[in-house]
Amino acid sequence: MSSTDNGLLTADNCAVIFIDYQPQMFFGVASSDRQDLLNNLLILAKAAKIFRVPVVITALESTSFSGNVAPQLLDIFPDHTPLERSSMNAWDSAAMLDAVRGTGRRNLVIAALWSEVCLVMPALQALNDGYAVYAVIDASGGTSTIAHDAAIRRIEQAGAVSLTALQVLLEFQRDWAFREHYDEVMEVVREHCGAYGQGVEYAATMVHRAPPHRRHDQSK
Repeated sequence: MSSTDNGLLTADNCAVIFIDYQPQMFFGVASSDRQDLLNNLLILAKAAKIFRVPVVITALESTSFSGNVAPQLLDIFPDHTPLERSSMNAWDSAAMLDAVRGTGRRNLVIAALWSEVCLVMPALQALNDGYAVYAVIDASGGTSTIAHDAAIRRIEQAGAVSLTALQVLLEFQRDWAFREHYDEVMEVVREHCGAYGQGVEYAATMVHRAPPHRRHDQSK
């Protein structure tokens, strides 16, 4: 990172990689609630979309084993085609490496299913290749809590940094005086961030006397 980043992730210094968000992989997750996992995935994806951060989406054996990438993720990035591969390690894929290099970014924010395989292997190799790796632990999941925790410890010991999806969103926003993406960020908070989102709604309606917030025109 440059000195002006002050050690923080910004929309201009990182890329986000989504690895194997497919039905068969979701089925195997036992380290966290799957709905919470999906929710955190969408926070991360919307953060990348809002702040125009380059993304890479990969898929493992879609037609023969894992199924199609989650439609909720594809809907956020309709112009992205998942990069198919056969290796459990996405870093083995030439298309994946080309896509990562094509972003021009050296800081990689990675989320994956499963943590102990599809997160660990590319994270370790990316570190070895000189990238900085940031693992989004609440948008990643393993086949057990033990497996997930061991995976995170392993990559942290190798030099990766753990963070959450909400951390990424708020780090990109950084300052509430920055108004360009303020409304979009607040929409994500309201929709996906539980009590925090309810607090935002309360402050808007009770403190600032805003009308009740509605995501869509219900008359349509």
